[in-house]
Amino acid sequence: QVQLVQSGGGLVQPGGSLRLSCAASGFSSKSYFIGWLRQAPGKEREGISCIKSTDGSTYYANSVKGRFTISRDNATNTAYLQMNSLKPEDTAVYFCVAESGNNDYGLLARLPFFSSWGQGTQVTVSS
Repeated sequence: QVQLVQSGGGLVQPGGSLRLSCAASGFSSKSYFIGWLRQAPGKEREGISCIKSTDGSTYYANSVKGRFTISRDNATNTAYLQMNSLKPEDTAVYFCVAESGNNDYGLLARLPFFSSWGQGTQVTVSS
């Protein structure tokens, strides 16, 4: 059973930076995806970024491309989401999600349907 434990998040001013971490354990396959999605009040869940375990391929939603960077540390099985140039519209609860597999078709749209979830963390961008 995959377990995901998140850390990071908090309150930051517009233009600031935050880093989220997701410590993963329990994968039975070497091929999997770890991603991040967010949910703002009154809005649908949005898959924003994902990384593939096998080759480190990364995927970004247009809303965060160029500002957010996803990475992973294979030694500790931890994924990171570095968030720069934060905007008030980035305010949301952020979830780390994971799924075994190798098919990246429609990946970001599939993130809300991934089977393993972290506990979520609040990110608030406000002056």
